[in-house]
This record gives sequence, C-alpha cells and structure tokens, in this order.
Amino acid sequence: MTIIFPSPIFGPVHSRRLGVSLGINLLPEDGKVCSFDCIYCECGFNSDRRAKKPLPTREEVRIALEKKLKDMQVNGPVPDVFTFAGNGEPTAHPHFSEIIEDTLALRDQYFPKAKVSVLSNSTFINRPAVFEALNKIDNNILKLDTVNEEYIHLLDRPNGKYSVREIIEKIKEFKGNCIIQTMFLKGSYLGKDMNNTTDDFVLPWLEVVKEIAPRQVMIYTIDRETPDHDLQKATHEELDRIVELIEKVGISATASY
Repeated sequence: MTIIFPSPIFGPVHSRRLGVSLGINLLPEDGKVCSFDCIYCECGFNSDRRAKKPLPTREEVRIALEKKLKDMQVNGPVPDVFTFAGNGEPTAHPHFSEIIEDTLALRDQYFPKAKVSVLSNSTFINRPAVFEALNKIDNNILKLDTVNEEYIHLLDRPNGKYSVREIIEKIKEFKGNCIIQTMFLKGSYLGKDMNNTTDDFVLPWLEVVKEIAPRQVMIYTIDRETPDHDLQKATHEELDRIVELIEKVGISATASY
C-alpha cells in the first residue's frame, strides 16, 4: 500500500517491496534531480525533466514531516516504513544527511516501530556524509543493475564520471549493512539487446553480490509504461531462477514481478 500526499514533500512511492509506506520526496514537484537518465524511467528521460524550482530546505522538510506524522497519529494509517525515493535521487539533496538525522528523531518520537528506507542509485555514496547517513538507517537499498560497464551506460545512462568497479568497492565498505536492488528486463534499445537475465550477465553480477555480502537482495522488473516501448518485463520464471541462484549462496532474496 502506498500513501499519496498533496504536499510536494510527500510524493507517491510505488513499491512492491515495502509495506505501508510514507513516501518522502526531497525534490520539487516540477521535475527530477538525478544522476541517472534511465531508459526505463516511468517519467521519461530525466534530462528533459530537470527540476527548475529550488529543492525544499532541511527545515521545510522537517516541519512538513512533523505535521504529517502528527496527522497520521490521529487519523492513521500507521506507517511500516518511511521511504526516501520519489522523483529522482534522494541522496543528491545537499542536506540529505541532516534530513536523515531529523527523520530518525521524528520517527523515534512518533512511530518508533517504523523503519527508515532509502532507495538510492549509489552514485553519491562516495560523499562521507551520505555514506554515514545511509549507515544509520534501517534499509540502505543500493542500486546495482549489472556489473557490465557498457550495459550500465546504456541502461542507466549515468551523468558524468561513473565506474562500476568504484561503486562496488564503495558498497563493500558498508560491510553488509545494505540491500542490493537490481532491475532485470529484456527487449531492445537503439537496436541493442537489453536482456540481462542470461548467465552472461547474472553470473558475474552474482559473484560481485557475494563479495558485497548484503543482508538481502531485491530484484524486480519493469512495472510501468517506459519511454522506450521496445523494453520488456522479465518473466516470473526468469526472476525466480535468479532468486534461487542468490539463495543458494546463502543470501536472502526477493523478487517483485
């Protein structure tokens, strides 16, 4: 279940992996702030929708969040999780770490049983403040779609310098205090095969997952209409096969279809 709020601070979080979710969107309502221009992004290629309004300040987020939590205490529902995701990359906010501090304090005050989750594309974990903040939350969910550099640049289209190996080495520094999330899909883009469900992609990725030793792996596939209509969902059978491979090496895994 997803709760949708009228305030731009609180945006819809479509998640098949979390419970009753209070979605916290740190980005303005007019567009994205993200370091990826993913070809499967349901909002279209991000570069066409860059935010033009300023980001909400730390104080604006704290005030809006406390107001919402007070209302939820009275009117419900009780959230299972506070989810930072929304319209772009939450860790790109310049005051992300301070906002996490405020969120944890408000969570402890109003809904101490709720978890705090951040869905991140991992591109800002080299910033010490971001790394430290992600280490404090309950669910540090980091994106790693494959370990094939060429495929990453075709699928996720990272802006600026991006090294898969550097991202992997930084993820390993969490020492297992993370959840890996990976998108599996098929179809084509610009005439190139986008199927990353085959052993050519899955087995090298699995070896890296073993190196990272996360406490969980979440795999999923396309769930909405995509800008490129030649992309296709991975099948239940394909995702189930990958889950089985992950679990065989002793790591908990889930699939969202």
